[in-house]
Amino acid sequence: MDNTLSSLDWSLIQVFVAVAETGSLSAAAARLGRSQPTLGRQVQALEQALDAKLFERHARGLRLSALGESLLPLAQEMHGAMNALTLRAAGQSQRLEGTVRLTASVFVSHYLLPPILARIRAAEPAISLVLVPSDRSENLLFREADIALRMFRPTQMDIVTRHVTDLPIGIFAAKSYLDRVGRPATPQDVLDLDMVGYDTNELMVRAMRALGWPVTLDSFAVRCDNQATYWELVRAGCGIGFAQRSVGRSDPSVEEIDLNIAIPPLEIWLSAHPVMRQTPRIRRVWDLLAEGLLAAKT
Repeated sequence: MDNTLSSLDWSLIQVFVAVAETGSLSAAAARLGRSQPTLGRQVQALEQALDAKLFERHARGLRLSALGESLLPLAQEMHGAMNALTLRAAGQSQRLEGTVRLTASVFVSHYLLPPILARIRAAEPAISLVLVPSDRSENLLFREADIALRMFRPTQMDIVTRHVTDLPIGIFAAKSYLDRVGRPATPQDVLDLDMVGYDTNELMVRAMRALGWPVTLDSFAVRCDNQATYWELVRAGCGIGFAQRSVGRSDPSVEEIDLNIAIPPLEIWLSAHPVMRQTPRIRRVWDLLAEGLLAAKT
């Protein structure tokens, strides 16, 4: 066997899979938590080790060469085996110490989790926490996170999920905005005022239509898909918006608008790989997270 191939760094396989699946160095760097230049050098190192061209450059990033296409299924199989080995070994730790990686949406990470994580740290100072705010679905099988907090029931195979609670949603606006335009008393009053909505995400449009409000994207005076920024726009007085009641009611700068409408709550699910779920430190953080999320319902 060629000495170069026999000593190939297996971590380069992870890089190859990430770049191939995302189509760009920047997206792969975000997935792996590394810098784009580092990944560029690692791709070059892999191509040099194999003495083959795996990617072709184009305006929007990288695409697999014919050889790269043929090697990808084998690389994905190797990547899966490496991660299964890592998961099995990590799951054997019986110590109530170490690091637990959590991922949640940007909004939940910003407004809901900080006090919960502070209580976890107070209860378990030997456990370090890494929070990854992200609105994409991290892969629990590949250890991108140990525990994922989701606003929907995860469909990923081979993970443990738990429906923790449902968070009530309310209608809110900045007091300064309502002082200027008046306080709406009916749904039509709301439609006559400025509303803050999402841009490319149609979730809000669908939810409002289900409640009988004939809205389109053009119904929103200000739009933003980043949920944390969305809430800041509401707080600043850009218009009327929706938020978790626990977050809105704790903010003195905004006021809840009660229209006696039954708005569907936001589901909260916890997910983890079954092997890691039984690791004491992860099981402990899981339980404390569930406890904190239940308390955050009101």
